[in-house]
Amino acid sequence: MSALLFLTVIICYFASLIIISKITSRKADDASYFIGNKQSPWYLVAFGMLSDSLSGVTYISVPGAVHKVSLTYFQVVIGYFLGYFLIVFILLPLYYRLNLISIYTYLRQRFGQNAQKTGSFYFLISRLFGAGGRLMLAIGVMQIFIFDAWNIHFALTTSIFISLMLIYTYKGGIKTLVYTDAFQSLFLIAGVVLSIVAIASQLDLGLSDISNIVSTGPYSKVIESNPYKASFWAKNIIGGALFTVAMTGLDQNMMQKNLSMKSLRDAQKNMIWFSFVMVLVNIFFLTLGILLYHYATVNSIGLPLNEEGKIITDKVFPTLAMNHFGTFTSLAFIIGLTAATFSSADSVLATLTTSFCIDFLGFESDSQLTHEKKVKARHLVHIGFAVALLIVILFLKFILKGDSAIDLILWLATLTYGPLIGLFAMGLFTKWQFNDRLIPLICMISPVLSYFISKNSKQYLGGYEFGNELILLNGALTFIFLLLLKTKKLPVSN
Repeated sequence: MSALLFLTVIICYFASLIIISKITSRKADDASYFIGNKQSPWYLVAFGMLSDSLSGVTYISVPGAVHKVSLTYFQVVIGYFLGYFLIVFILLPLYYRLNLISIYTYLRQRFGQNAQKTGSFYFLISRLFGAGGRLMLAIGVMQIFIFDAWNIHFALTTSIFISLMLIYTYKGGIKTLVYTDAFQSLFLIAGVVLSIVAIASQLDLGLSDISNIVSTGPYSKVIESNPYKASFWAKNIIGGALFTVAMTGLDQNMMQKNLSMKSLRDAQKNMIWFSFVMVLVNIFFLTLGILLYHYATVNSIGLPLNEEGKIITDKVFPTLAMNHFGTFTSLAFIIGLTAATFSSADSVLATLTTSFCIDFLGFESDSQLTHEKKVKARHLVHIGFAVALLIVILFLKFILKGDSAIDLILWLATLTYGPLIGLFAMGLFTKWQFNDRLIPLICMISPVLSYFISKNSKQYLGGYEFGNELILLNGALTFIFLLLLKTKKLPVSN
């Protein structure tokens, strides 16, 4: 397959995004950038959130990870589904009642400025590394199949892609992203569906054949009943629900689009529809994973191995799609991967900028900042986060040697989102006040302690292995430490 052909398709793809950006960013102002003028159509947001939530990591890692965990990842998906309803009926009503732009403003109103900055800080760190991991994985695939042919270094490839993202998010912000994300979701789903169709066509499989392979094959295990394993069903469901609450409901990147709609009802409608579609799309990904390994077995295809002779699961889908499924499906894979990756990463630039401008620069509270100063500062911050994202990607590329990117991202999320869960839970479900100056310290101690507990659990807890429930431990420790430092109980209205 010609690298030039792939590059041409990607250039056309980004040209389409830039055209959409030009149209949607006309007469854009701060309200357009931060909250889309409160005019975002709920159905476009719901559809666009698919690519934002799934990302290139899901696109590649989830099908590949079937080799290690079979279908037990669906336990996490069930948890995701339950978590969305907590967001719909608890968090969204709060955010709309307070008319927030940055959701961490709630922490300032409830506890103080240090709590707001702490919440925003953890979001910034979480999203920078999460987006960095997603981009690193996708750009790495494109590097192998396109840019290595011209001896272009990975760092330069990454710089080019981040520059393209910067071009079409620089001015329009959320108003632009609502439309570009919906555009990219369409190609993401097409990439998965076409890959399933390609495998079924080459192996002459019908729907009943696919159903039989999925339900009775070697990767058909859905429920893990051993409580000591990280993939135990209760850990995955509880962890999945908390991940959704943390990585969607307590995440500025995901909530900013929901806050750009006309009303709370539209935002709730968006999340409910999104939750059902998300389950269906994850079923597609898991089905694709099983079919990939079935295809490789039937055709005796050697899969990529690491130095220890183990399958590099993140390279299974790219290897088969680019070398064995034909030209059309290879192109669909590249476009789907591009859509999945850059939808989640481009919105991060806008929402990181929003959070920093509101929570650290005080755009809402500082009356001395003129409109011109705000625009200049916003542009500089936007560019600054693009540079920071480049640095994070290169760092992760250096330290991640053949491991699954989704495992790293979820593990980092358990440590960085745990304090957010503890802070918001304390604000929502109690009326205690605290010494605001101590909150940053508490939110540093909890993830550090959680890390050491998880690393030594097998030795000191009878072989117990922490999985996704580590985020629950982290949040609970934050909550408990805050309770120990409570000062007085006030009639706080949430």
